[in-house]
Amino acid sequence: MLLPKRVKYRKQFRGRMKGKSNKGNQIAHGQYGLVALEPAWITNRQIEAARIAMTRYIRRGGQVWIKIFPDKPVTAKPAETRMGSGKGSPEYWVAVVKPGRVLFEMAGVPREIAAEAMRLAGHKLPIKTKFIENEGQGDVYVPVVNETLADAKKAAHNAFEEEKAEAEAAAEKGGDAHEG
Repeated sequence: MLLPKRVKYRKQFRGRMKGKSNKGNQIAHGQYGLVALEPAWITNRQIEAARIAMTRYIRRGGQVWIKIFPDKPVTAKPAETRMGSGKGSPEYWVAVVKPGRVLFEMAGVPREIAAEAMRLAGHKLPIKTKFIENEGQGDVYVPVVNETLADAKKAAHNAFEEEKAEAEAAAEKGGDAHEG
């Protein structure tokens, strides 16, 4: 479950969810995204349920990014408590989401699979959502659908080793030229 390791203040005011999202309203990493169309508090349990629904559907293919984090504590008083005696204790954590906010991103899977996975995730959330696509591929290397993450790491490591060997060979040639 998502929640902050530590916070400056245990209890917060409720705040307002006026206006549209200014931050996090564009796809940053992936190819596809799920955008909020309504303002809401989304709990850590709802985020986790949506993540599980997506990752189960895409079956280890591709990569998923969670773009929201529940960092606001919600307090509640015990049942049948009289009025007064201060604010209740923190019960759960929520992410404040405004319309236009990208909730999840995905890459490395075909469009149809991504759209269905995002639809399933949207059903776990208490708001209306919309599936969007990024024209560009994104700035992060994502393994191909049939390629496992271990294979992708091996390929990246091998490419790094080759570059390192080429750099050393070039340095040796340069070093010989200065000596002679």
